[in-house]
Amino acid sequence: MDKPDPDILPSSPTGWAGQKIGLLGGSFNPAHSAHLEISQMALDRLGLDAVWWLVSPQNPLKSADEMAPLNHRMDSARAAASDKRIHVSDLEHHLGTNYTADTVQQLARLCPDSHFVWLMGADNLAQFCQWRDWQTIARTVVFAIFNRPGYSEAVETSEAARHFQDTQIPARNARNLATMTPPAWTFIRETENPLSSTEMRRKSV
Repeated sequence: MDKPDPDILPSSPTGWAGQKIGLLGGSFNPAHSAHLEISQMALDRLGLDAVWWLVSPQNPLKSADEMAPLNHRMDSARAAASDKRIHVSDLEHHLGTNYTADTVQQLARLCPDSHFVWLMGADNLAQFCQWRDWQTIARTVVFAIFNRPGYSEAVETSEAARHFQDTQIPARNARNLATMTPPAWTFIRETENPLSSTEMRRKSV
């Protein structure tokens, strides 16, 4: 198995020790300005040191037929990641993890002294209960949910939100989230970019 990109996960994980790192996973098919907005909002509101864009080899919930090759999606992500605090990685490809549950558990093992926060749009929260071992994920890493136009209701009505409703913290305390013990999550309402990769692909046809 290839080693992870040393710029993203140093051979000595102490390079990220004590750092607060946001994890934005996805297909990035293609990457776009909403990914950037969520990442920069997370850096600001959560007091993060960095955000890693984890470009998935293949999203288990999406068809491979419409998926661009991984190297094309990596290039798309690098072009969109205009903030130097954002690092684009194909870490899951190197780790051989297809599911988020496996990825976060591997990261917790590899970087035990780092503080990870999983970043997610409200549109993904709506279907989070379809992810493999979703309750395990929420008990492994803390979450920050970001508003996506048309999906804010999911923050209250989704199965995941209802299941973990007692562990939600107010957005005013978001800077404490990274160092909290999971399960813990917060909802950031200020993000308003409606752009989606699906809509971008539809318009490009």
